[in-house]
Amino acid sequence: MSKLFLITGGAGFLGINLCRYLLSRHHSVRSLDIASFDYPEKTAIDAILGDIRDPGAVSRAMDHIDIVVHCAAALPLCSRDEILSTNIAGTRAVLESALQNRVSRFIHISSTAVYGIPDHHPIREDDRLRGVGPYGESKIQAEKLCEEFRLKGLCVPILRPKSFVGPERLGAFELLYDWAYEGRNFPVLGSGNNRYQLLDVEDVCEAIDLCASGEPGLVNDTFNVAAQEFGSMRNNFQAVLDRAGHGKRVITLPARPAIVILKVLELLHLSPFYKWIYETAAQESFVSIDRIQNKLGFVPKYSNRDALIRNYDWYVAHRDRIHRTPGTSHRVAWRRGALHLAKHLF
Repeated sequence: MSKLFLITGGAGFLGINLCRYLLSRHHSVRSLDIASFDYPEKTAIDAILGDIRDPGAVSRAMDHIDIVVHCAAALPLCSRDEILSTNIAGTRAVLESALQNRVSRFIHISSTAVYGIPDHHPIREDDRLRGVGPYGESKIQAEKLCEEFRLKGLCVPILRPKSFVGPERLGAFELLYDWAYEGRNFPVLGSGNNRYQLLDVEDVCEAIDLCASGEPGLVNDTFNVAAQEFGSMRNNFQAVLDRAGHGKRVITLPARPAIVILKVLELLHLSPFYKWIYETAAQESFVSIDRIQNKLGFVPKYSNRDALIRNYDWYVAHRDRIHRTPGTSHRVAWRRGALHLAKHLF
């Protein structure tokens, strides 16, 4: 049966992929975003320009909605104030409106950043939460709000996806794709043999669909979402270099001095990489997806390698049309700072 979905952050990377996914399944879609919805699908959806921190905009967007998918968030490169006000106060505003309008369910997109820098693997949903920095902290607080609204009778599935890639994804991954395309080697911190799990955006959309269509008693829970097949950081990145076809290789860097340099560059605002990225890049990083597999029947379609290659192919096909004004979302190329010069060393 066709439903009317509200996607907060519908103009973002996950938002547009989810719009396309839902439209292909004959659902109706409304987007609420502070960014303009500038895709060909604009005529097929109801795009509202507005801020989730504005109760009036949220109320207008919520009219007649069946299911909310809350994707909107201020990412780690934003200021602390923007992160906290958007990810906490904004989430509360959308939850309150959803409850008042009696939507059937509210699917909250969280992040495995809530686990911080883990000391064991695989990470499970009931492990301790200890987010790093304002972003990680805000995601934990947003989940607590979701749990409060569950007690008020709202069905609130919470998804914690690993970092995901796919069509429209740039951000930090644009650096890898650009260097591969230009025929450069690519560095990793440490040996590169650490297992690092990613995810394809299409698999995120599938997990959202399962939460939207499943029995309320099953979906009203918290779920990790990630690739089932994943390899080492070295193998993941080498797959992209091989796809580029220049015969380039992954180059290993001593982790400790590299992290010190990246930390200094971050403090000087000369690098787009923040603590959670560089502190985990040389570590094992993978979660258990047993819960979503057993309860909802989730079966990831893409491996790490498949997802990265699919994203790289999209990058190559759209490279000449990519928005080059630096920003803080996953849809744009991040300001590289000193790393713009570093590529010439590889």
